[in-house]
Amino acid sequence: MKHGKHIPRKRFGQHFLADGSIIEAIVDAIDPQPGQAMVEIGPGLAALTQPLVERLGHLTVIELDRDLAQRLRSHAKLQVIESDVLKVDFAKLAQSMAATRLRVVGNLPYNISTPILFHLLPFVELIEDQHFMLQKEVIDRMVAKPSTAAYGRLSVMLQWRYAMENVLAVPPESFDPPPRVDSAVVRMLPRRDAMALDEQALSELVQVAFSQRRKLLRHTLGAWLQAHSFAGEFDVQRRAEEVPVDEYLRLALALALALTPASPQASDQAVVQ
Repeated sequence: MKHGKHIPRKRFGQHFLADGSIIEAIVDAIDPQPGQAMVEIGPGLAALTQPLVERLGHLTVIELDRDLAQRLRSHAKLQVIESDVLKVDFAKLAQSMAATRLRVVGNLPYNISTPILFHLLPFVELIEDQHFMLQKEVIDRMVAKPSTAAYGRLSVMLQWRYAMENVLAVPPESFDPPPRVDSAVVRMLPRRDAMALDEQALSELVQVAFSQRRKLLRHTLGAWLQAHSFAGEFDVQRRAEEVPVDEYLRLALALALALTPASPQASDQAVVQ
């Protein structure tokens, strides 16, 4: 894929990997196998794309930059989707690839990395695993434990559906141009035993909880639960960061059950009992 020099575009948050040893380490961490259905987000100048497709035989890439997409189309073993990844329906994409599960990888644009992670969340049942290059600070938030400064809404929402680990540190000088932050690669494995919850309902609950993280939850989540007529037990004499992920999940489930109208048949059975 040899072409003329591409000038990185700030509006796309473009920082291209240029360190061969780091590229090799990332590909080794991903461990692509021939024939696997893999999607790369933001292939850019194909630093990861080339070694990935060499191992896979075929690769689907999603690229927003029109010029880069045109370059990538010159590679016979690439399926190029020229689109904003936030508009891509990964269920339809998996169907078009005749894949039951997708492996998703990418050096994500740091300015929209969190929206991309949330965009992928509804498709988690179709995901085999995800490996992403991200700002290290974002990964710290993703894997953060309760009672730490990094623990927040992103921690709760992603730990609900994924087991995650930071697998590789990547210094700024590995990129062209170098970003002003440290980077890292995260591995995300979907939890097949995750509690069945409404994502939007959980997201709203957690967002309320962390809306004023320095205050006790009785000022935020407590008032919100009261407004939703929730009469269950939940200790609101804590700050949001002190509540473990599992407690947020159980609260979301209890709230959903409390707000679900009983069927007439269930009501009749309750009377008989």
